[in-house]
Amino acid sequence: MKNTVKWIIIAVLLVGLLAGATALYNKYSEEFNMNNQVQSEETTSENANENAQNKEEIKYKAPDFTVTDYEGNKVKLSDFEGKPVVLNFWATWCYYCKVEMPDFNEAYKNYPDVQFLMVNATGTNGETVDSAKAYVEQEKYEFPVFFDEMYEANRAYGLSSFPMTVFIDADGNIVSSRLGMLTKEALEEEIAKLL
Repeated sequence: MKNTVKWIIIAVLLVGLLAGATALYNKYSEEFNMNNQVQSEETTSENANENAQNKEEIKYKAPDFTVTDYEGNKVKLSDFEGKPVVLNFWATWCYYCKVEMPDFNEAYKNYPDVQFLMVNATGTNGETVDSAKAYVEQEKYEFPVFFDEMYEANRAYGLSSFPMTVFIDADGNIVSSRLGMLTKEALEEEIAKLL
């Protein structure tokens, strides 16, 4: 009987101790969170102002590269400086590349002030200039197609998967880049940032 009473007292003390510890933890963690939130809001406000100023100062120049055009002429990305550029990396073996291509063709027709560079991953997975041209002609795409036969563009942008699209302003700076298939809406939003 004495052992039972002893265990009940110990259990009640443990419950009381846990309840007290929980109450203290809740009280001090609320105060800590409120203090940190106020400091965080002040810091965030200061950082936002600094970031807004720095964002305009920091520009990332688009890496230049050389590819060949449909007629086999050498073309550099820098040849198009002075005009906004939509740079898309694609291949005929890439399912998602083929899904987004009709939207790129439509955007090409709708935005004559934007240079579209549809760069084919020539040489990857059996892709050839002829197979890429055959696909473009079969689908009746009108956008300009370029061929990365020396993997120069691929290396310059560190491609690891396809499709990838890079949006470059008229000064040759990267505005944004997107890995994976773009919806028509996302493509339109990104082009709007260039204009």
